[in-house]
Amino acid sequence: MSLLEFETQMFLDLHNEDGLVIVAKGLGIERLLLSLIKVHNDPGSLVLVLGTTAEEEEFFISQLQADNVNPLPKSITADCGTKERTDVYLTGGVLFVTSRILVVDMLMERVPIDLITGIIVYRAHKTLESCQEAFILRLYRQKNKTGFVKGLSDSAVAFTHGFSQVQRMMRNLFVKKLFLWPRFQADVIASLEKRKPEVVEIRVAMTPAMNIIQMAILDIIASCVREIKKCNPSIEMEDITVENTIARSFEKIVKFQLDPIWHQIGPKTKRLVSDIKTLRTLLLYLTQHDCVTFYSLVKSIHDSATAMTQVSDWLFLDAADTLYVQAKARVYGTDKRPRKDDQKQKNPDKKVDPSFQPEHSPKWAALSEILAEIKEENKEKADLNTVLIVAEDDRTCGQLSEYLCCGADTVLCNLYRKAVGDKDGVQLPPLGRGEDDNGEGPGKRRKKAKNASDGQKKKGNQDSEMEGSDMTETETEGMESPPAFPNTIFHPLKSAEFALQQLLHSVEPKYIILYDVNIATVREIEMYQATRAKEVLRVYFLMYEDSIDEQRYLTSLRREKDAFEFLIKEKSIMVIPEEQDGKGEYHPDLIDDLGKSNEPASSRKAGGAVAPVSTSRRVIVDLREFRSELPSLIHRRGINVQPVTIEVGDYILTPEICVERKSLNDLIGSLNNGRLYNQAQAMCRYYKRPVLLIEFNQNQPFCLQGKHLPSSESTSSQTFVSKLILLTMHFPRLRLLWCQSPYATAEIFDILKHGKEEPSVAEAQAVTEKELQDSGKSSDKYNPAPQDFLLHLPGVGLKNYTSLMRKFTCLADMFKASEEELSSAMGNAAQAKALWQAIHNPIEHNPQKAVAQRKFRKK
Repeated sequence: MSLLEFETQMFLDLHNEDGLVIVAKGLGIERLLLSLIKVHNDPGSLVLVLGTTAEEEEFFISQLQADNVNPLPKSITADCGTKERTDVYLTGGVLFVTSRILVVDMLMERVPIDLITGIIVYRAHKTLESCQEAFILRLYRQKNKTGFVKGLSDSAVAFTHGFSQVQRMMRNLFVKKLFLWPRFQADVIASLEKRKPEVVEIRVAMTPAMNIIQMAILDIIASCVREIKKCNPSIEMEDITVENTIARSFEKIVKFQLDPIWHQIGPKTKRLVSDIKTLRTLLLYLTQHDCVTFYSLVKSIHDSATAMTQVSDWLFLDAADTLYVQAKARVYGTDKRPRKDDQKQKNPDKKVDPSFQPEHSPKWAALSEILAEIKEENKEKADLNTVLIVAEDDRTCGQLSEYLCCGADTVLCNLYRKAVGDKDGVQLPPLGRGEDDNGEGPGKRRKKAKNASDGQKKKGNQDSEMEGSDMTETETEGMESPPAFPNTIFHPLKSAEFALQQLLHSVEPKYIILYDVNIATVREIEMYQATRAKEVLRVYFLMYEDSIDEQRYLTSLRREKDAFEFLIKEKSIMVIPEEQDGKGEYHPDLIDDLGKSNEPASSRKAGGAVAPVSTSRRVIVDLREFRSELPSLIHRRGINVQPVTIEVGDYILTPEICVERKSLNDLIGSLNNGRLYNQAQAMCRYYKRPVLLIEFNQNQPFCLQGKHLPSSESTSSQTFVSKLILLTMHFPRLRLLWCQSPYATAEIFDILKHGKEEPSVAEAQAVTEKELQDSGKSSDKYNPAPQDFLLHLPGVGLKNYTSLMRKFTCLADMFKASEEELSSAMGNAAQAKALWQAIHNPIEHNPQKAVAQRKFRKK
């Protein structure tokens, strides 16, 4: 694998210095990772690669195997045992490791951290301070001051959200250098211009009905956006605009702005947000799917309006009527056709059915024309060149394949039978018939990109033929079954990672038709052409003119360009601390005990000097909890985390405090299935201060309403609260902690541990061992029901209830015992007296007074 000039410079920059490199989408960040792996693939070194998926690891290993790299990197997953992982770490080389496994292995000292050569973080834009990768890097830098850290990312937009996001990411990665490689960088342009593909841009005009529908949907979306801002004047909603509603990232924008205040906004705003999502789907279906599929969706929304209790307001707008009428006209034709009454007057004996006149997709005709042109060029060649057609998803690829084999009318009739059937009483025409309502197909304007090599330019007569040809529907009818191209391959954009690259190198197509397009796909084709020395590719770029698809593509280009310009400006003004790489003696994130370092010094203690503490603070954490963010944030506060498999609780803060952590969804599920009752029972039995931690997501509202417990569903909300109240009544010693986020939880844990004894791992594990071995406090030795009843009686506590259960075989024997026998069993006369009086004293303490009160009430 040979690198391009800009890739070589990118590799040298990152190889010589630790840093974060941000590359434009599609410019081959995986090739940079492969180059780094080749350099460090030596058994004498240990390099860990984080942030990759299983599919990506298979791709990287296959590419290295094709380049005869030996030995190949190894993958460490949950399938590997503890002993096997330890041996693999000691073997050395490059390892792909799952973050959760590596965190536990580092804490258990199964990894020789001081011998690690370096860590490479793939997709570094996901390295938040609370994630596992940041946790790993902190553990790494605490014990290893010489190894390297290199971060790779291809999402510039991800570094623009939030305050000083790129500085925070660099701090989490412990790097001081930032390398930016946008598409408009001079070296990138120079490398890709040397060998670029021949691009034929075909701008397909939408039909008049499609234009009207698109304008109607946009008008409805604009109305919904105005209504949202009108209903919430005090909420900042700068990013909720009509332009952003058509972007692919609109869901993230809404989630970022409205999720924290979702419980505060009214039901109308929630309904409007849902309506915008529905309208976005309609926009996608308009250009992505055929007229029958689009009409089926519009009809389902229109018909469901009568059955819904709360009808969306946009259905009553004039634009909604226009949308429905035009969507129906695309399937059944316009009102210009003869009416049923006129037809009956001419032919009174003939039964008249509604007409089925589907509108063919303009892109289908353009695709047929392109394939016909390619076939004409290659008719004299023995070996036909491969044509690769890239579409949005598998459904679109299958539909295009059926269209090329059977024709448009056959496809639309089959779709109509599946989607609508006989509901509208339409008699479908025989295959091979059907005309466009306007009598002619849409015109297409075609632009030819300037070619790098004059020898590869097409002949002028071919260009003039294409420029002057506006395919009419009549011409299309003549080729209802378009000429099938033998070497045609379809590829969906929504496929496995690097699937397009593998397909390009294995098939080596001569022609590529981009039926649907995105930024990454275009640049992957550019990189493929720039790295191969064979003939020039021809790429057909199909796009609806003045459509939402075109606007979405241009918006994504502009957003990435603006993101890189923002990062360039940030890089010029950012101030990086000298010790940020963590290789020095001092770094604020690497202090062993942050809680004690933040305590103010007292002048009464030897001039403010603090005596060294012999034991560091620690928290025992169950292994299953390392899927959450909390262990990382606890460690960030300077508290050591000890991973252990424990059966009772999730976190052991002190010998007396045991914490069971529940997210809101887990809490609801545990209350419903009764599992939380058993967990609370075990904690109350073995720990003096059991705690139930209810942890919320920091990006969601801190309340028991909203998406999880809607206020409208009062029965469900009351049932949940009632179960929680019953739990606290049954276990009076159980304390509840309500935490707004994992950050708040870590702070509370720090406060609860202040000045307390540290927990013992052996004792935490002994709780499980005792329970399994039927000893002492085993729940199997004594019946839990009488045991819990006994603990609620006066004078009975954790110190004496086991003595009573050993002395008496059942509660009836204990109730018959004398006060002396109870005192002998409990070892405390005062407690025995309180228990004896509670058993034998009458319910009504003063019967005569009670009778007098009853007589007084009768008067």
